[in-house]
Amino acid sequence: MKVLDFIVRSNEPLNYQNNLIKVTPADNDTLPDMFPGQFVQVLVSNSGNVFLRRPISINFVDKEKNEMWLLIQRVGEGTRKICETPAGQLLNLIFPLGNSFTIPKKEGKYLLVGGGVGTAPMLFLGKKLNEKGYSPEFLLGGRSQRDILQLSDFEALGTVYCTTEDGSLGEKGFVTDHSVLRNNVYDFIYTCGPKPMMVAVARYARTNKTGCEASLENLMA
Repeated sequence: MKVLDFIVRSNEPLNYQNNLIKVTPADNDTLPDMFPGQFVQVLVSNSGNVFLRRPISINFVDKEKNEMWLLIQRVGEGTRKICETPAGQLLNLIFPLGNSFTIPKKEGKYLLVGGGVGTAPMLFLGKKLNEKGYSPEFLLGGRSQRDILQLSDFEALGTVYCTTEDGSLGEKGFVTDHSVLRNNVYDFIYTCGPKPMMVAVARYARTNKTGCEASLENLMA
């Protein structure tokens, strides 16, 4: 665990409530090993009303660029202030924190299920599975098309299936309604997102005698 200042390289709004912030160590330190499912604690230094750091999932790590990505949902003053940090300014992070997903030791059929901003750690996990020579599949869900984030990044790592509640992208309904779950058998399922979604995915996995890991986290404003 480290406490370190990072320079914001870019801050891009992805939709009406999410920003993608890419950061690199301000002192040019090499990023330590980090793993999918871990998170950082971000200091909110530009608000007089927010005193606690905000936990944010590690979205991706680019070792070649010495860069970490943070996908942040604006849900209150704390996360809104973080998302107002422009390129060139500093963010103070405590990192890496928490447990990580288990990376399988042998090739298999792996499904990564993410809902809303819960897709954040799935991109990093997909990259790690790629590095092992595996071809993961992704099942992403959201209320509408604009809630499906980083689609092209996921498509670069494997086959992507989508569900939206309004039917604007992919199949209409929830992730557990998608036909891919009826037509395939998986060796292991990873999931992150709203609690009801993860419960439904875990129930599906148990019914089908499939291993499953869920990233349990609570949003903070």
